[in-house]
Amino acid sequence: MATFLYKLGRLAFRRRRYVALVWVALLAVAGVGAATASTATSSSFSIPGTEAQKAFDLLEQRFPGASADGATARVVFKAPDGGKMTDAANKADVQKITGELKSGSDQVASVTDPYATRAVSQDGTTAYLSVSYKVDTARLTDATRAALEETGGDARDRGMTVEVGGDALQAEPAIGGITEVIGVALAAVVLLITFGSLVAAGLPLLTALVGVGVAISAITALANPLDLGSNSSALAMMIGLAVGIDYALFIVSRYRAELAEGREREEAAGRAVGTAGSAVVFAGLTVVIALAGLAVVNIPVLTKMGFAAAGTVVLAVLIALTLVPAALGFAGKRIHGRKARAAMENQAADAAAGEPSATSEKPNMGTRWARFVLRRPVAVLVTAVLGLGVLALPATSLELGLPDDGSQAPSTTQRKAYDLLSDGFGPGFNGPLIVLVDGKAENNAKAAASTVTEQVKQLPGVAAVTPATLNKAGDTATITVIPKDRPSSSGTEELVHSIRDAGGTIKADDGADVLVTGATAMNVDFAQKVNDALIPYLALVVGLAFLLLMVVFRSVLVPLKAALGFLLSVVATLGAVVAVFQWGWLGGLFGVEQTGPVMALMPILMVGVVFGLAMDYEVFLVTRMREAYVHGERPGEAIVTGFRHSARVVTAAAAIMIAVFAGFIGAGESMIKMIGFALAFAVLVDAFVVRMAIVPAALALLGAKAWWLPRWLDRALPNVDVEGEALNKHGADARNGSGGGPDGGSDPDRELVRV
Repeated sequence: MATFLYKLGRLAFRRRRYVALVWVALLAVAGVGAATASTATSSSFSIPGTEAQKAFDLLEQRFPGASADGATARVVFKAPDGGKMTDAANKADVQKITGELKSGSDQVASVTDPYATRAVSQDGTTAYLSVSYKVDTARLTDATRAALEETGGDARDRGMTVEVGGDALQAEPAIGGITEVIGVALAAVVLLITFGSLVAAGLPLLTALVGVGVAISAITALANPLDLGSNSSALAMMIGLAVGIDYALFIVSRYRAELAEGREREEAAGRAVGTAGSAVVFAGLTVVIALAGLAVVNIPVLTKMGFAAAGTVVLAVLIALTLVPAALGFAGKRIHGRKARAAMENQAADAAAGEPSATSEKPNMGTRWARFVLRRPVAVLVTAVLGLGVLALPATSLELGLPDDGSQAPSTTQRKAYDLLSDGFGPGFNGPLIVLVDGKAENNAKAAASTVTEQVKQLPGVAAVTPATLNKAGDTATITVIPKDRPSSSGTEELVHSIRDAGGTIKADDGADVLVTGATAMNVDFAQKVNDALIPYLALVVGLAFLLLMVVFRSVLVPLKAALGFLLSVVATLGAVVAVFQWGWLGGLFGVEQTGPVMALMPILMVGVVFGLAMDYEVFLVTRMREAYVHGERPGEAIVTGFRHSARVVTAAAAIMIAVFAGFIGAGESMIKMIGFALAFAVLVDAFVVRMAIVPAALALLGAKAWWLPRWLDRALPNVDVEGEALNKHGADARNGSGGGPDGGSDPDRELVRV
């Protein structure tokens, strides 16, 4: 592989104008596709194979026209102090608002009358009306939303409290906000400090933005045909920026190192792509495996997010292998800062004159740290593991859930409406359960619904049960159950299971199916499905990546150590997420206005992304150690060599990822905020604790055994030559005058490609 990528890098360097033109053309085509695409709809949320989803689908079939998939809203009223919602003046205001909502938009399907539906609290101080729309949230026009937000202005002036809840006001996550710009700016500062050159610092940013631009434009263009939600774009941008900058950083860093050894620019570009580019390919593969593996969970929205982000990573790898060496050709000598260029010219002059260099190389920070770890491997290993264990302790209290209006900031109208309903009708009113009774087979829906109603009333945790509603065919009935506890409580979850257990008895007696659905039941089923899928997902992803890393490192213990280190990073990150978002520790610092359960989608999504990123640093750092070991250094020396060459650039790469991910903490969407925090913290822990401390300590204790591989397995595994050993052999041949390799006189394109 190293030889193939070497030739690709040289070709891209020589034909840089054509390579740049191809990528600009791809960006333009994708941009035109995004600009001409129709407005994206919200990605449909479904959980195949669950009872809640089965009941939801059946509800749409048996109650056509109910707009089950349309947007909904609740307008909540609270009478002025000392008044009642049944007072004539307040009643007139509510009826006026009802009429305005019905006539305010042709997207409105229905508006209920709170006095006809008995939607007035027992103390008479609170009432609400429900609005159903013909379209989903993404298709609501600005005029429709504005009419909903502005409703009740006159009533407010007269002292009535009017608040609006529901998903109709749910905004699509914004992409490219000021916080993301700050993250990219911080990444630019890190690059400038690392390289000391504006050109070298700007090159990874430019190439990463090209890759992200192509990816996001393509996702936007395909959003409607593939039913991609805006969360897919947000995750793709987050991952694409981080890996795009990092992959380019490693290529540019290796290119500068090759130039420092006296190689010509084209040769240096080829060798940079052949060595660092090999690490980029395998690091990218681990990320792609982790993201694409989210499909095993069988939750469509998660699968689409994973594939969209994986496609962005593939683009980042292609950019690093082609556009980066092409850009290096345009950069010329400016890839080094003025001081560095002057120092290189002085060294070249001294070498030409046969004089020793005036500068002496001092051990850098990476070298000093590696030597420190080699002296105290046990202390470093124990301290790091215990520290991560302490960080992981809050994860034992992890609670999963899906966001609702109760997780909104207290200052929002959605949260105020939620609280008014809880105060007026009870905490469980915001999470009603819909019990669907399917009597089609026995044609006994009415009788079965009556039995269900009586049995459910007797269950603990039930606040109220509404009378059954039959469909036109008379074969299906729905019953609304109001729990006593809030939607995200364990008591409500137990109630869902109790109703389902009672439904099983009724099916055995009467033959009618009893199914429980609604947002709260969906939440329960979703969390259960994610929990059930986590172990198989981990087994698949870690297993495939273990095989891949075994091919890269020609070792059994190094991939095993990498996987165990990843697990430490994950549990420590989950502990931090629980502490901040569930317990509220340092919540103000990260903009967490409302604590609550951790979103059920987050842990498995974080596991997928963090695993890929953790393997990035493992590949980049340990590959250089493997390279030194293969070329004859002792195990301890190889560790020091790996840190001397890679520690600074890995540190810079981690700092860039942290800056990019942290930029998304300021997002308004709670899921994006939580994912941004989790990924930033995970990179911090994995890069600076696991890879920089645990990895060298473990390798120091293992010694030469770390690189052990059974002979039969060594023969069975393909030789991908990530270390660039073939290039070094060719270079040696060239120096001996054979002309048989990249440094010799023969055409390198005639060499066999080792894959």
